[in-house]
Amino acid sequence: MSHIVGVLERELGAEAIVGPGHERLDDYGRDESPLPEFHPPECAVLVESTEQAAAVLRLCLEHKVPVTPRGAGSGMCGAALPIAGGVVLSTERMNRIKEIDPGDLVAVVEPGVVTGTLQEQVEAQGLFYPPDPASLEYCSIGGNASTNAGGPRAFKYGVTREYILGLEVALMGGEILRCGRRTSKGVTGYDLVAGFVGTEGTFGVITELVVKLLPNPPAAATVLGVFADVPTAGAAISALLREGLRPRVLELADRHSIDHVRPRSRYRFPANAGAIVLIEVDGEPDSMAMMMEKIGLRCDDLGALDVLAATEPADRRAVWEARRLISPALKAAYRIKVNEDVCVPRGKIVEMLARVDRVSAETGIATAVFGHAGDGNLHVNLLANDDPADPAVRKKMWAAAEQIFRHTIALGGTLSGEHGIGLTKRDYMHLEQTEQVLEWQRRWKLMWDPSNLLNPGKKIPPATPRCSE
Repeated sequence: MSHIVGVLERELGAEAIVGPGHERLDDYGRDESPLPEFHPPECAVLVESTEQAAAVLRLCLEHKVPVTPRGAGSGMCGAALPIAGGVVLSTERMNRIKEIDPGDLVAVVEPGVVTGTLQEQVEAQGLFYPPDPASLEYCSIGGNASTNAGGPRAFKYGVTREYILGLEVALMGGEILRCGRRTSKGVTGYDLVAGFVGTEGTFGVITELVVKLLPNPPAAATVLGVFADVPTAGAAISALLREGLRPRVLELADRHSIDHVRPRSRYRFPANAGAIVLIEVDGEPDSMAMMMEKIGLRCDDLGALDVLAATEPADRRAVWEARRLISPALKAAYRIKVNEDVCVPRGKIVEMLARVDRVSAETGIATAVFGHAGDGNLHVNLLANDDPADPAVRKKMWAAAEQIFRHTIALGGTLSGEHGIGLTKRDYMHLEQTEQVLEWQRRWKLMWDPSNLLNPGKKIPPATPRCSE
């Protein structure tokens, strides 16, 4: 048994430690990223309070042991993989909603609160927490903040950063920092809250969040438009937005995605369906019928093969089914599924999908693209049925991913819209950012963590980047 395991057991008690030989320890060496490697930690510590988290960070600094923060382990970028070994600091037991204040429109939560649970609790009081990552039924608020998670509703309402007003953070060495505010406005000092959101646990461990809430929209409606191809769907999206439509959701999926959903979906897609556009609006109930009729008629005018519309919750869930089934269907059909969440300017979506098709043709790797057309955030899935552990296969997949990244940057886009950088995209950061910008970020990291023990090797590449496996 490593010395740090004994030290932590004496400080926090054996019940807080998942140590060597424990059947659950392997779980903390994996996440939802496409990386096949297993990275076992020496132990995982399941903290239940800010003070316990601070104690772990104090002891690990004293003993020079690396620490990897972890929420629900649902991340897609490898940010929670303990690649340096050491200790995994899990906040899964810090799962209390401490306060929901309808008057101030805020909630105070611990980082292990499941996002969907928070949404249910605030909606029961007539309130609304908009960020809605696809994994909301099991991802945690702390993890959402660490990667600045988005989701379909980000087009209208914004991403997680826009809803974090205040933070409590445990720093490497055990110091506890409280920053931010409870008010909707505030410009006192530097914005440390925004500085911590999206850092993937490389600056500190979030132990409490003050999140902004909104009044719950009284009604919502969902429309699914089916088109013959992506260019026609893209033209329809542009036309609707030019005419002043401001939906809360604007989703797009290509033919490859549709073909994998056909056998599972209750909706019978037209044989020549080449793209779907899912539009969701919210507002006053009286306006829903008129708005849906307007959207449906415009979709017809713009070349839709079929249009479905729904206002009742059960009917809306049925319309959403086609979109939500895409990722599970792809995962079931292929042994390898690399989901890259690139983001391009909205006007470049059609061109980006054409370039993805070219990469697929040139490499022989199947692709399927779906995502958030409202903000240009596309989930480009690279798919194969080869052995995931074969180094040659991995090299081929990541070579194709690099081509996708290069096309993204060439079109004025960015490497990640919501999943984060972590380990999977770290070595491609130089495609988007200059060495000067990367170096200033390395300095910023070392200001918070001079010993480089907190989630080392993530987010920012070393001074000499490595671009392929």
